[in-house]
Amino acid sequence: MSRYFLYLAYDGTAYHGWQIQPNGLSVQEQLMKALSTLLRHPVEVTGAGRTDAGVHARLMVAHFDTDQPVEPLRLTDKLNRILPPDIAIYKVVSVQPQAHARFDATYRTYEYYITTAKSPFQRHYSYRLFHTPDFERMNQAAALLLTHTDFTSFSKLHTDVKTNNCRVMQARWDQVDATTWRFTIQADRFLRNMVRAVVGTLLQVGQGKLTVEGFNAIILQRNRCSAGTSVPGEALFLVDIGYPSHLFLPIP
Repeated sequence: MSRYFLYLAYDGTAYHGWQIQPNGLSVQEQLMKALSTLLRHPVEVTGAGRTDAGVHARLMVAHFDTDQPVEPLRLTDKLNRILPPDIAIYKVVSVQPQAHARFDATYRTYEYYITTAKSPFQRHYSYRLFHTPDFERMNQAAALLLTHTDFTSFSKLHTDVKTNNCRVMQARWDQVDATTWRFTIQADRFLRNMVRAVVGTLLQVGQGKLTVEGFNAIILQRNRCSAGTSVPGEALFLVDIGYPSHLFLPIP
């Protein structure tokens, strides 16, 4: 049995998230169907994370096992031929048998987009605001994320994780154009709903409803009810995932 990493991208608009759902279409389900068809045996796919409904990925990584001979370039091409147009495979990579797409990831990077302009072409990919918030104050608050480890205040309630500790490596707002801003956040792991809850609370700072000190106090309270409302998922993108080099087998 050999293990492979799949590098892929998807537009999450039509999906109920990454994970298989009993009553909704998921990205994981589409991949498992395609791989099972091509490899002619049932294939389980494990992703590096679980994006919510409507959330997109410029880069997701998943692993699968097979005892069938695999030519990575041919499998990549065949998958792209049978998968729907909103899912694209970048490459298939041979990895160590114990390599795990989720547990071996050393970091993940997300981006969230905000716009103050109405656009029929960006409505599924950005969150529209009617007034420009104070992004300088929001960056002051965002910098505090790097000084904390317990992010219970930004976690979905009643999840099955053993710890709410994360190590945030980057958190900043950048202006993309005259009406668009991007929030980039990188961490070793993320809690369920964490990025959208962080952005929603940072917007309270930018709108003058919360001080920078108040944002810090919310983190310390470790109470989800203290933080802001989660922003919509359609403006969120998973954009990068890192792994140790020793997981990858040399190309023959």
